[in-house]
Amino acid sequence: MVLQPGVKAPEFEIDAYDPTNGEIKKVKLEDFKGKWLVLCFYPADFTFVCATELAAMNNVYDELKKLGVEVLSISTDTVFDHKGWVEQEPLLKGRVKHLMGSDPTGKVARAYGVYKEDEGVAFRGRFIIDPDGVIQAYEVVTLNMGRNVNELLRQIKALQYIREHPDEVTPAQWEPGKPTIKPSIKIAGRVGEQIPKGSYPYW
Repeated sequence: MVLQPGVKAPEFEIDAYDPTNGEIKKVKLEDFKGKWLVLCFYPADFTFVCATELAAMNNVYDELKKLGVEVLSISTDTVFDHKGWVEQEPLLKGRVKHLMGSDPTGKVARAYGVYKEDEGVAFRGRFIIDPDGVIQAYEVVTLNMGRNVNELLRQIKALQYIREHPDEVTPAQWEPGKPTIKPSIKIAGRVGEQIPKGSYPYW
């Protein structure tokens, strides 16, 4: 199955380390049913860009929680590696609040199409999964480039808005409070007339 927006997210069950209490638990996709989930794959613990990515994610974690979003990071490291990393790395020590999944065989990364076979690690893949378990957005980037949590937040807010307003679409660079569009054959070729000038950087 090719993963794309609108497709059910692949099921999984893995061990995860909970940095908030130091415990290990089993985690399934089904556990997040009825909630928004950000599934965030990254290559490896004790690496360079990965530490900054988890720090950035946890910097906005409270805001994500307010939006009803859960976060599960996944790498091919063991839960013991996760524990040692968050206890040692200054960027993460005492700051990581989300569950950290362990995928040592790469089974979950393969199911989501982000496993790098020649290195045995996951690409930087980030999937936004809605409360029905359906993938609504994803991105996969090269190992050497960190991602932007501000764009993640914007995407989640836009996806939540259109879930609540299915007759509307959000223009490029939409933020809450900005004008939306109601698609109709009547405005084809005249979209600019539906958006107040000055409401977006490009208009």
